[in-house]
Amino acid sequence: MPEKPSEKEDEYFLRMEFERLKKIEQEKQAKLAKEEKEKRKSLHFMKCPKCGMELIEIDFKGIKVDKCSECEGIWLDAGEFEAASKLDKGGIDKLFSVFKK
Repeated sequence: MPEKPSEKEDEYFLRMEFERLKKIEQEKQAKLAKEEKEKRKSLHFMKCPKCGMELIEIDFKGIKVDKCSECEGIWLDAGEFEAASKLDKGGIDKLFSVFKK
C-alpha cells in the first residue's frame, strides 16, 4: 500500500511547482519586455523627440549631431555634449555655424 506524502513533502513539491511556474512567467515577461523595447525603438529611432519627424545626423569632428528635418531642433546622444564642450571656442563656433540658416 503506497504511503501518503507528509505535509512537509506536499509543501516542498508545491513550493517547487510554484518556483517553476514563477520562472516560466518571468521568462515570458522578459521576452515581452524585450519585444516591446524593440517595437518602441523601431517607432522612435532617429525621430525628433519634440515633433516626431526624421532626424538628420551630421558628423562634426567625430561628434554626431542630430538635427530635426522639421523643427530644426538639435539633439546630442549620451557623451556627445561632453565631447562638444571640450572643443575650443573656434570649434564650437564652427559647430554652431553649421546649423545657422
